[in-house]
Amino acid sequence: MSAQVMVCDPHEIGSLFLFEKLSPEQLGRLCSEGRMERFEAGPVYTEGDPATCFYVMVEGTVVLSRRVGGDDVEVSRTSQRGVYAGAMQAYLGDQVPQTYINSMRVTEPTRFFVLPAQSFADVMREWFPMPTHLLEGLFFGSKNTQRAIGQRERLLALGSLSAGLTHELNNPAAAAVRATAALRERVGRMRNKLAVIAQGRYSREALAELIEIQERTAERVAKAPVLTPLEASDREDELADWLEDHGITESWRIAPAFVQAGLDTDWLDQVAATVGEDILPGAIGWLNYTVETELLMDEIDDSTTRISHLVDAAKQYAQLDRAPHRDVDIHELLDSTLLMLSGKIGPRVRVVKDYDRSLPEVPAYPAELNQVWTNLVDNAVAAIGSTGHDGTLTVRTAREGDRVLVEFRDTGPGVPEDIRSRIFDPFFTTKPVGEGTGLGLDICWRIVVNKHHGSLQVESVPGDTRFQVLLPLTAPETEAETTTTEESV
Repeated sequence: MSAQVMVCDPHEIGSLFLFEKLSPEQLGRLCSEGRMERFEAGPVYTEGDPATCFYVMVEGTVVLSRRVGGDDVEVSRTSQRGVYAGAMQAYLGDQVPQTYINSMRVTEPTRFFVLPAQSFADVMREWFPMPTHLLEGLFFGSKNTQRAIGQRERLLALGSLSAGLTHELNNPAAAAVRATAALRERVGRMRNKLAVIAQGRYSREALAELIEIQERTAERVAKAPVLTPLEASDREDELADWLEDHGITESWRIAPAFVQAGLDTDWLDQVAATVGEDILPGAIGWLNYTVETELLMDEIDDSTTRISHLVDAAKQYAQLDRAPHRDVDIHELLDSTLLMLSGKIGPRVRVVKDYDRSLPEVPAYPAELNQVWTNLVDNAVAAIGSTGHDGTLTVRTAREGDRVLVEFRDTGPGVPEDIRSRIFDPFFTTKPVGEGTGLGLDICWRIVVNKHHGSLQVESVPGDTRFQVLLPLTAPETEAETTTTEESV
């Protein structure tokens, strides 16, 4: 935007709070290297452009905004003389990218004292060498602290996830071990039963019929219907009565297995008609071992399939062997995170998935979005746990214009209004000392807003807190991380 250049008056700039302690010689140098400019209502500079100037407002009104997703969000509006913005970190030189970290516009004719970035850097180093070093140390120290604690935060999350995954893997693994031991025993008994049958007075035709019945029984096991407890109990009674009527011992033990396998009295009538009454007890015993081994193999198959799904979920969560940036199904990421955290969520938190499955894929860094989901779910579970009562976590997805909404809603006590504006600040936490670093939501903010050009907001009343993540459906032309810094106005 074009501006009217005006004469710089050392006395006038010396009246601003930023320069009031400077000597006449210093004020003279500022005026000689800087300039006074008058801007009409409109933009002054744009976020992301090279930071070439340091602006100090003399009179007028300025508005600062940050780009969030596709929107410019106002972060400050003021008419106070002496407020400043622009190339405030020029004194750091090429140690950080020298770009404007916000956009500035004026709402009325406004005068600025404008100092080139290099001149601002030179006077800072020459006039205030010690404060400049302190500021450098503060800036990079804060960055290093955020990075170190952020890594600690990720390690804590990893430990929690590992504990949850171990818990989830233990059940199917233990079931598979038990089923394998039982299967070994049943197979051993089947071999003994086969030896007894072979020594008996069975004709070749009878043995062939027995083997055919065994094959058809195995097929019925694979297609066994799912019965209600009442239906299963009634069928067990019927089968037990049939077995006792036909002289089969231990009918109480055989009947439940036959019911689970989908066998009924009609099937047993067919077996009795095929093999004859004389060899029926041996045939039933043989078929019982067949049923038990099939059921045990099904149990082993279910357990190992569960383990495989858990491992796949862990790989999905960690995004192993995946491109760091790609189009992703948001629901796959959410499901893998919820599965990984299921042990930590526990039985007192009911999880409700309110998904819009028609949503398209979203360009994203999936491993980092999983970190966002982890932090938000963890906070929701902690909030519900603080009430001492059972609660509900609702994960909802929806489309809002050209963006995808992912909302985490919990029934916890809520976020007090007096701290709501601070919860995304680095190191701010309401958790007891040692239990929170204050970087969980800050990390979420940087991943969602800075890296994905989305937005993160919270709405909260007691019993209904909603963290809402909005992600653009299209990727920006260039994928680059934005350096997070703080602006002063």
